Amino acid sequence: MKKPVVAAVLAAGVAALASGEQARPSPAAAVAAPSNMEQVFLVLLKRGPKSTTEDSPERKAIQEGHMANIRAMWQARKLVIAGPMGDDGDLRGIFIFRVPTLEEAQALVASDPAVKAGRLAGEIHPWWIEKGMLPEAGEYCAPR
Repeated sequence: MKKPVVAAVLAAGVAALASGEQARPSPAAAVAAPSNMEQVFLVLLKRGPKSTTEDSPERKAIQEGHMANIRAMWQARKLVIAGPMGDDGDLRGIFIFRVPTLEEAQALVASDPAVKAGRLAGEIHPWWIEKGMLPEAGEYCAPR
């Protein structure tokens, strides 16, 4: 039963990042990863400079585009998991990408309509995890 382990590992990582801890280059990053590890990209979606709670047709259209983009990234098997935070803080949601490079993760974040509109801003962190700890993209159910 891996779901509780995944949740605990994700919660600990997000808590450390949300507390203001910044990603630092690691000497280990230059060394090949152990064969039981894989790198994914954890994206913290934070409140952007043009974030608003105003209910408007424009905001609704941006949110619909955001959700369509999430479904497209999931269908392309690049997005492993995504979801909003359960409070009203500056941290709005999380993406976990399984892509080969930081540049591809950056491009995926930049493609999001909510990021383009300034409602969200993405903070990307390379994250080493044990292979098999996260589902393959598309392994469970599709986003609604």
